[in-house]
Amino acid sequence: MAIAPKRPRSQADAPSPRLGQKLRALRRREGLTQQQLAERLTISPAYLNLIENGKRPLPAHVLIALAQLFQLDLTAFAADDDKDLQSDLLEVFGDPLFDSAELVTADIKDLAQQQPAVARSVVTLYRAWRQARIGGASNSEGDVVDGDSASVPSDDVSDFLQRHMNSFPDIEELAEQVRKDARADDDDLGRALIRYLEERLGVDVEIAKATVDPSTLRRFDPAHKRLVVSELLPPRSRNFQLAHQLGLLVGRDIFDKLTADPILSSTESRALGRIALANSFAGAVLMPYKPFLEAAEQVRYDIELLGHRFRTSFEQTCHRLCTLRRPGHTGVPFHFLRVDLAGNISKRFSGSGIRFARYAGACPRWNVFSAFMSPGMIKTQVSEFEDGSRYFCIATTIRKVSQGYTQRHALSAIGLGCDVSYAKKLVYADGVELEHIVPVGVTCRLCNRGDCSERAHPSSRTPLSIDENVRAASFYRSRIPIVR
Repeated sequence: MAIAPKRPRSQADAPSPRLGQKLRALRRREGLTQQQLAERLTISPAYLNLIENGKRPLPAHVLIALAQLFQLDLTAFAADDDKDLQSDLLEVFGDPLFDSAELVTADIKDLAQQQPAVARSVVTLYRAWRQARIGGASNSEGDVVDGDSASVPSDDVSDFLQRHMNSFPDIEELAEQVRKDARADDDDLGRALIRYLEERLGVDVEIAKATVDPSTLRRFDPAHKRLVVSELLPPRSRNFQLAHQLGLLVGRDIFDKLTADPILSSTESRALGRIALANSFAGAVLMPYKPFLEAAEQVRYDIELLGHRFRTSFEQTCHRLCTLRRPGHTGVPFHFLRVDLAGNISKRFSGSGIRFARYAGACPRWNVFSAFMSPGMIKTQVSEFEDGSRYFCIATTIRKVSQGYTQRHALSAIGLGCDVSYAKKLVYADGVELEHIVPVGVTCRLCNRGDCSERAHPSSRTPLSIDENVRAASFYRSRIPIVR
């Protein structure tokens, strides 16, 4: 009798230790034994045990049953964040604090894959320690106090946006409905938004003179339903602030639901999360999804042309380009960051897969830093990381809204980029030799390039080789890297 050949196991059929661990964590959280959960899922306890231990795949019908039993969002299981967790752990253990531990990369990856809950706890503890060190005060005995915050609110919000890939369908839908109800016209959008606020929401809108309160650009009084917007704002920024406040008013239920995410771990982070969502709403009002995506593809992502067409700033346009994730109608997956003259990253989002440093300074070879050397000009660069990944990046400087001649004009730099495979879709790649690369790293402590003349710290992954009689390109020259 002929024996039918075994069907080759596809990638989808392969066991996933990560999903098994998530299933085990969910069961324990619900206080169930394997026997009890298996009965509810109508599978055998032995099969459930194999799934939890990564020896069998998590079938679709079991996943659906889990979602129905526990009102789960299936993306909680679909999202594979092993790589992000490994990256965070590598950066944590790259701190000089752990130099004597002699951990190798394989140890850290094993921890992330086999004990993700423990790994996240390590990251949380390290973050709390750093926060206490940076922000805590010392008592009379020199001990740090007031350092009990486990996270920085802005970091929580960055992680929140990253988890959602900066895409919020409910907000997009609400923005489209508001534009329709407001009978908005791009040529007179500000007037349409004011009319909507006044007629539909009963909000009085006033454009205030700068002499009244020059430090406040927008203020809303809920008790008296009065919105004051400063004359210091140019029309594009004024429209954005009008749309932002409108979003806070009409999107309250959506924002409350989204910011209930446990990743927003404090009252402050939830408040910042609502601001970020209101910004997303404002961007969707000013730059409606379908027309904006079509225009972006038509002009090959020329940010300045898009800004002229939709009456938006360079930064607003860049933000919007990072939200085009609608299934079947996606744009180029971009990453985005904003830095100041001191190198502080005040905004970050990775839609391209690029990795940002969380606990240390970024690589000075990124062109977003060299943008300060040529203010107002767009700089291009093909960046290559040690793992061989390449990104086409553009960067330029921007100035905040001026508050008059006597006030300091704050300067920042914006970086926008994508995987190099998308570069030809961008007008900025015309005439650029994409094989001309700039070697970069995430941060010095995680980079093995010992010959980098811009290295500020030694690598945590290779031992130092210091010879007082030799001065190399970098003081922190390494020996031959150890294979890990």
